[in-house]
Amino acid sequence: MISARAGSLMNGEPNLSTTERSVYMLAGLGLAAAAAKPRPNPLLNILALAGGSYLAWRGYMGQCPVKAALTGSSESGRLAHHG
Repeated sequence: MISARAGSLMNGEPNLSTTERSVYMLAGLGLAAAAAKPRPNPLLNILALAGGSYLAWRGYMGQCPVKAALTGSSESGRLAHHG
């Protein structure tokens, strides 16, 4: 069930506008670039890099599972309303 849900998140239709996609990518790349700054705790660098990469990827794909959950625009919800 988890792999099917993950697959639908990766292959669904984009739910972000062009502006939202740009903001996601800029914020993600900025956060990932901030990971290059040396910090006393290397875990912060790893978290910044991982979080920034995830945001940039979401912007590139045009899909945001958080926005889909908040707006109720999941694929299963769309099928239920059309059926």
